[in-house]
Amino acid sequence: MASKKQEGVKIVAHNRKARHDYFIEDTMEAGLVLAGTEVKSIRQGKVNLRDSYVVIREGEVYVQGMHISPFEQGNRYNQDPMRTRKLLLNKSEIRRLIGAVGQDGMALIPLELYLKAGLVKMRLALAKGKKLHDKRHSLADRDAKRQIERAFRSRAKEA
Repeated sequence: MASKKQEGVKIVAHNRKARHDYFIEDTMEAGLVLAGTEVKSIRQGKVNLRDSYVVIREGEVYVQGMHISPFEQGNRYNQDPMRTRKLLLNKSEIRRLIGAVGQDGMALIPLELYLKAGLVKMRLALAKGKKLHDKRHSLADRDAKRQIERAFRSRAKEA
C-alpha cells in the first residue's frame, strides 16, 4: 500500500508492472462507479491493480481484473472482488480512446488508483506494448542510472 500525498491527492495503489511492460504514450483521469463497501476497502488500501486492464464495449469503458478486497464490516453488502467496474469518461474522451486503441499494439491500462477530494479516481494510460529486447534495454538503463548515482554519492562522501 503506497500513500503519497500531494495537493489533496492520496495514492492508494500503483500498477508498477505497467511501466515495465508498456511505453506510456498518454495518460488521463477517470472516475469509477463503485459500491459503498468498495470505497471503504479502497480507503484502507485493500486494492490490487496488477493484472487489471481496460476494455471498451458498446461505447462504455470498463476496468477488468482489478481486485478490491471485501470490506470486513460489509457483510451482505460486499460485492464480488473481481467484478467489472465502469469508468466515467466524457464521450469525446471515449471516442478518442476508441480511435487510439484501434491502432496496432495500443492498449489501455490502469496506472494508479487514488483519492482526490474524497472521490476515487483512476489514472489510465494509453500505452504500446514493449518487446522483450525493449524491456532488457529499460532494465539496463535503470541499472546504469543507479550506478551513476552511487558513484556521485561516494564522491560526495569523499570530498
